[in-house]
Formats: sequence, structure tokens, C-alpha cells
Amino acid sequence: MKKYVYDFEQGNRDRKDLLGGKGANLAEMTNLGLPVPPGFTITTTACREYMRTGAFPSGLMDEVTKHLRILEKKMEKSLGDPKNPLLVSVRSGAKFSMPGMMDTVLNLGMNDKAVKGLAHQTRSERFANDSYRRFIQMFAKIVMGIPGEHFEEVLEKAKKAARVKDDSRLKVADLKKLISSYKRLVRKHTGTTFPDDPIAQLEMAIEAVFKSWNGERARIYRRQNKISDDLGTAVNIQAMVFGNLGEDSGTGVAFTRDASTGAKKYLAEYLPNAQGEDVVSGARTPLSLDELKRRDDKSYRELTKIMSKLERHYRDMNDIEFTVEKGTLWMLQTRIGKRTAAAAVKIAVDLNKERLISRQEAVLRVDPGSLDQLLHPQFDPKGTVDVIATGLNASPGAAVGKAVFDAKRAEVMAASGEKVVLVRPMTEPDDVGGMYASQGILTSRGGKTSHAAVVARGAGIPCVCGAESLKIDLTKRQFTAGKATVKEGEVISINGTTGEVVLGEVPLIEPKISGGLQTILKWADETRRLKVRANADTPEDAAKGRQFGAEGIGLARTEHMFLGSRLPIVQRMILADTEDEEKAALDELLEVQRLDFAGIFEAMNRLPVTIRLLDPPLHEFLPSSKELELEIQRLEFESIGASGEERASLQKEITTKQELLGSVTRLEESNPMLGMRGVRLGIVKPGLYQMQVRAIMEAACDVKEKGKKPVIEIMIPLVAVREEFDLMREEAEQVIEEVLESRGQKIDYLIGTMIELPRAALVAAEIAEGAEFFSFGTNDLTQTAFGFSRDDIEGKFLPTYLERGVLKVNPFESLDQPGVGRLVQIATKEGRKARPGLKVGICGEHGGDPSSVEFCHATGLDYVSCSPFRVPVARLAAAHAALKEKGLGGSDSR
Repeated sequence: MKKYVYDFEQGNRDRKDLLGGKGANLAEMTNLGLPVPPGFTITTTACREYMRTGAFPSGLMDEVTKHLRILEKKMEKSLGDPKNPLLVSVRSGAKFSMPGMMDTVLNLGMNDKAVKGLAHQTRSERFANDSYRRFIQMFAKIVMGIPGEHFEEVLEKAKKAARVKDDSRLKVADLKKLISSYKRLVRKHTGTTFPDDPIAQLEMAIEAVFKSWNGERARIYRRQNKISDDLGTAVNIQAMVFGNLGEDSGTGVAFTRDASTGAKKYLAEYLPNAQGEDVVSGARTPLSLDELKRRDDKSYRELTKIMSKLERHYRDMNDIEFTVEKGTLWMLQTRIGKRTAAAAVKIAVDLNKERLISRQEAVLRVDPGSLDQLLHPQFDPKGTVDVIATGLNASPGAAVGKAVFDAKRAEVMAASGEKVVLVRPMTEPDDVGGMYASQGILTSRGGKTSHAAVVARGAGIPCVCGAESLKIDLTKRQFTAGKATVKEGEVISINGTTGEVVLGEVPLIEPKISGGLQTILKWADETRRLKVRANADTPEDAAKGRQFGAEGIGLARTEHMFLGSRLPIVQRMILADTEDEEKAALDELLEVQRLDFAGIFEAMNRLPVTIRLLDPPLHEFLPSSKELELEIQRLEFESIGASGEERASLQKEITTKQELLGSVTRLEESNPMLGMRGVRLGIVKPGLYQMQVRAIMEAACDVKEKGKKPVIEIMIPLVAVREEFDLMREEAEQVIEEVLESRGQKIDYLIGTMIELPRAALVAAEIAEGAEFFSFGTNDLTQTAFGFSRDDIEGKFLPTYLERGVLKVNPFESLDQPGVGRLVQIATKEGRKARPGLKVGICGEHGGDPSSVEFCHATGLDYVSCSPFRVPVARLAAAHAALKEKGLGGSDSR
């Protein structure tokens, strides 16, 4: 017969899968001989069976009753005994800590008889009746589903009738009346009496905790923290101890080290004459641990001794909950303490210095995803925030500045020294100058892979996207969010780490890359196999990537070099009527492109640089047809009242705009992401790719002549058919040989392709016969594999898909390993079969996602590439992947 219940003596900390984190750690402390109130744990297996069938597993309550009798014998008390009652707590406890996300019931076992026994035990009739009314209120809300505000209303009336402001001043008679009122309230809302059978109470409470696993707040928390919905929660039934029995009692929470800084000092709070929820809820202001030392030196010394013992035993910082009852110390919980990224780094390094953990363990103790906190400014937690809207946390970090609704104006204001936040419904390629000039970017539409998000992450600019509650009026240059209206020039703050939009200025904390982080990353580099490159489009980005430890550039997007002051040249090239006009524009672009590439090659001296030839459709470099139509209508309206020379001038402008509209209309496509872009553009407009290849090689020659060594990889995008690649490679090689011969230089280079279409992945062996490297563009590969529009799904149906469990995570944030990942595996295997030693990497946004990095390591890729600010994240994630492959587990600090 399957076993569902374990006494604390029967478990240990390694059984979190079965007993949950709380139960496993209570068992561990019990077996260490620490003063733990006795109890037992119902396993996660029982919860999973309940979720599957909607009923308790057969025999569960019989097993619970058996272990309850053992508990009663240990405590020399009985549940519901009118003379000597045992009270218990019923608490959740999942494998991974989910603080406050599931339900707890305290003081279970109270009824009209037990309250008298408790009064006798504690010699306090008031305490007993107050405990009873608290139990009814908690049980009715959590287990019976009665809204808590109904009880608060009754409590307020009772205080008013007794003419007191604080419920602690209610007398015994008042509390008895309140208990009767609460019971009437239960009957009114449920049609039944409040249960007075302690076993029935226990059964109902266990079921409530099981149900809370699928409560809304628990599901949201798991989704945010990437915890599986299938794990279930354990249930811990434990004898109650009371910290509110007088001044010789109390309760507290303690960390064995400072959870904010990592400093080796206790961080603890203590409340005399209080229960645990009083500390957690903030109902009373806690005191420092010195207060316990002053009041009860014996308990203080015992507590600090236990804290030291637990830290040595777990070899990590511990988070502890304790209660002192009438001068006796009880340990209620311990777990690996949550901490800031800065604290995690310092604690890991210090524990290594103290010879408690190895370097490899220290690396595993730091969560790669948490490093964002150390690489970007953040809101000062001491600051006051007035959150007026929330969007998607598209690019981490916090920013403060004046709201500006036009990219050009943002550039002008930033150039004059003002700090601005660019606010747009959504950004377009032409906005990039204003985006780079801004402290932060805020959009009302778009997702985490929108133009705004991708550009912002690449540049390390905080960004909040898809804040759909914002009503942006570009004409009035203002936005509204609820009752707040923000006009251009007024200061706002955004938090790209949380997605918050805040009215006014919030103080910022600047990032500090400590020596401890450098140490952790050095140890990570000694461990990992996977190389880490940066996605960088400018010399500045390249230098930043190298500063953060990038070992090359995995993606230089040449389209970003066509914006800003170069845009008019690009537009002349696109709109050219003759070959001579097109060539003249391409020659101008050749000059500026050569300078761009030279700057990047110099910044990345001796490190590989992968340059992607132009990828997006040409119409993205032109105004939209809708904008042009509106502009023409405006000009036509103005010309009606004009006369003479002014009218002629307006008519000339209208004609120019109409010609441009015609060109834009011809270039526009119904589905541009699958239209004339990438290699297709190079084949139809060969002069464009030839110009780019020439600029790359001339820049390489220039840099080599300065004594530096460029390492060149030319990447042809969106290849689906081998013949596409072969044609473009042949044309590129002709240009390369021509440049090298004319300059008298010899420079090694590779020509490869971006695998971003399912067909390319499936025929990778054919493509690899000509391609010298593969780089997976997982953004587009995800889009084409799923048939999703990455710009649309996050604001449309993705939230519903995540909420209902259709998808576990956003596939544009974390690689879909069974589907898209399978395509990556196939292409890697088939490509290397055709060309042994084929270099394979990934350059999509997934290159900075820790779980995707782990997949890339396991698949045998050579490198991942991500935005410069994510390079440290990827370095650490790659080390985690290598250590896990060796059988070393990750930190259980979650």
C-alpha cells in the first residue's frame, strides 16, 4: 500500500520532491536534534492524486489519523480534548518555496469545548477566546470560501461597541459575542453551522491546502518563476506553539547573513508577545534581535548557536522562523534564504573562502537570470512609487526622464542635456535615433520581441512594452493611464525589470560590478565549454560586449547601420529609377558601411565577427502608406486656401508625396516577414549584397594594415533552398577575391547562413555542403515553426495560452525545446554529418536565456550570442550547464 504520510523523524532535506521544502527541512532539523514542534507531512504524491481525481487517495485520512495519534502521544495532549486540547497548524509546502502563495490554517482543533481547555492550559481566558475567534475567521475565509471583509466588518462593529480602537483591547465578554457573531455569519453564507469536529476541520483544511496549489496567485507565481504546475504541494500538520502568551514569549524571522548585501551578520526581526503572522503581515513594527537578547539572553544564545549550526550544516545562508513560548525556543522552519543577486555573489565567494563550498558549488549558487539586477540601474527600494500602469518587462533596468512622444524631439532634447523617456504606441526603424538617445522606452503595443524590445535590449536601455492601459495621443502629445494624464515634458519613471510605469521621479541605484562578480565569472569561464558572443551593431556595442566578456560578435545586424542620418541615402537607393541612381546611392552607403565595419573589427581585434547581410524588407526604410496618405490629405486641405506661389509649392510637395506613396504601395506586402527579405532581397537586388561584402572586406584590409587582425564571418539570412545560398556565396566570393587582390592582402573568412526557417533545418545537410557555419536565428525559427506573429501574440492570445496551460512559457523568451529545439538538433546533426567540424551557434534572443543556453550546451553548439548586457548571464548559464552535465546539481536557493 502506498505511503502518504511521514512523521518529521522519517524524512530529511533530500526528500523535497516527496515532502516539499518545508516538510523536508522540518524533518532535517528534527533529526539534527533541534527544538522543533513535532508533526507530520502529507506527501506531494497525495496532492497530485487529489488533483487528478478530485478526491483524497484511498486510505489517506486513516493514515493521517494514525500519525495524529502519534503526535498526540508526543505532546501529551489530544485534538479536541476539553481539558487538555492539542492545536495544530496546517501549512502548505511545495518543493520550491512559494512564500504566501498557498493557504495556511492556524489553531486548528478549536471548538466550544477546547476553548475552555486552552484557557485552563494557558491560564488566560482572553487568550483562548481570541485564538478561537481568529481560528473561525481564518478557517471560514480559507476553507469555507467566505470573503474576509465580512468578518472585518463584524470585528469593526465589535470594537466600536466596546469603544476600543485595537482588537487586543477587547475583553473576554466582547470576544465571546464576536465568536457568536462569526458563527452566525458562517451559517448565513453557507447554510451550515461552523464545524466543531476537529477531525472534520482537519480533513477540510487539508483539502483547502491541496486546492490552493491551483489558486490564481499560486499559478501566477509559478508561471513567473518557471515552476512546473505538476509538482503539487505537501501539507504539514504541526503542533502549535504560541509566541503571544505574554512578555516572556515572542516570534521572529532571521537570516544567517544579510540577504540584501551578503554581509556575514545576522539579519533578524523579533516581536515580543506576538504570533508569526504579525511579523509577516506588517501589522506591528518588529524589533531587532537585540530585543530578544535583552529580554531572554538564554533563548538568544540558543538561537544564535542554532543559526550557526544550520548554516554550517546546509553550507548556505538560511532563512529561519522561530517562536519563544514562555521562555522556551522552538524552531518552526528553515530554508535556503532568498537573496538579492549582489548578496548571492558575495555569499558564494565568501563561503568558498570559508572552505564550506568549492568553486564549482559557488558558481552554481548564483542564479544566472538574477545578474540583470547587477548590470542595470534599479529603483531604490526606499523610494516611493505611484504605479499608474503595468506592461511587459521588455528590457531590464530602470529609467527616469521627461516623457517625449517623438523620436526626433527626443534626440534634440537629449542632445541639449535633458533626460527623456520615449513614449510611442510602437516604435519603427526610423525611431532608432531617438531610442538610443533616451533613458528608457515605453510603448502601449508590442511584445518582448517587438522592435522596441529588441533594440532596447541590444543597447541596454530599459524598456516597458505593451502597456495597453496607456491611451497615447500623439497629436496632443500626452497619454492617460486611469485617472492620470501625463503631458510631454512631465517626468515619468519606468522599470523594465518589472514592467511598472510610475508617475514622477523615482530615485535610482546605479549598478556596481563587484569584485565578487568578476570572481564568479572567472570561475564560470574555467568551467564552461560553450563560447559566448555578443549581438552588436556598433563599435560602442562591440566594446561593451567585450567589456562584459564576449568572445566575439555572433550577430552584427547591418540594417541598424542604415538608419539615422543614413536613411535618406537608403531611400534614394530604394526609389532609384535608373541603375546609375541606384549605384550612386550604393556607393555612398559603401563609404559609411566601411567605416562601421572597421570600427567593429578594431573593437573585436582577433575575435570573430559574424555580419548578417541586410535582412528586413525594404519598405521598412520608407514611411508607411497610411502616414503618407494622411500627409497628402493635410497638404491638399492646406492648398485649398492657398494662392499663387504658396499653392504651387504645396502642389509640388503633394506630387512628390504621391510618387513616394506609389513606390511604398508597390513595395508593401501582406505578410512582409515571409516576403521579399533576406537572401531573396540579395538575389533580386544583387548590388546591395555586393556593396555590403565589399565594405566588409575593404574595412578588414584597412584594419589589418593598422596591425590588427580581423576575423570575418559573413552570414546570408533566411536561406531555405541550397541554391539560394550557393548563388549568393559565389557572388560574394567574386567580390572578396577582387578586393583582396586589389589590396594585396590575404585575409581568412567564412561564409555561412542563418537557419531560421523549418525547411532550412530539415535540409541542413544540403546547405552545409556550401555553408561553413550555421547560426540559428531562433526568433524567426520560433515564429515560422509555430506559425505565430511575434509582434502580435503577446498582446492577443499568449496570456490566455499561459494562463490555461496551453504553453508553459513564452516561446520567444525561452526556447521551445520539443519543437523548435528539435529543429536545431536535426540541423546541427545533419549539418555536421555533411561537413564535419561545422561551426554552429545561436544568435536569437534565446542566447541570453539560461534554460535555452543549457539546451545549446547539451545539443553541442559551439557558442551562443546575446545582447552585450546579457553576456555575463550567458557565461554563468553555460557554466551551470557544464556542471549539471557532470552530475552536479544547481542551487536549491529557490
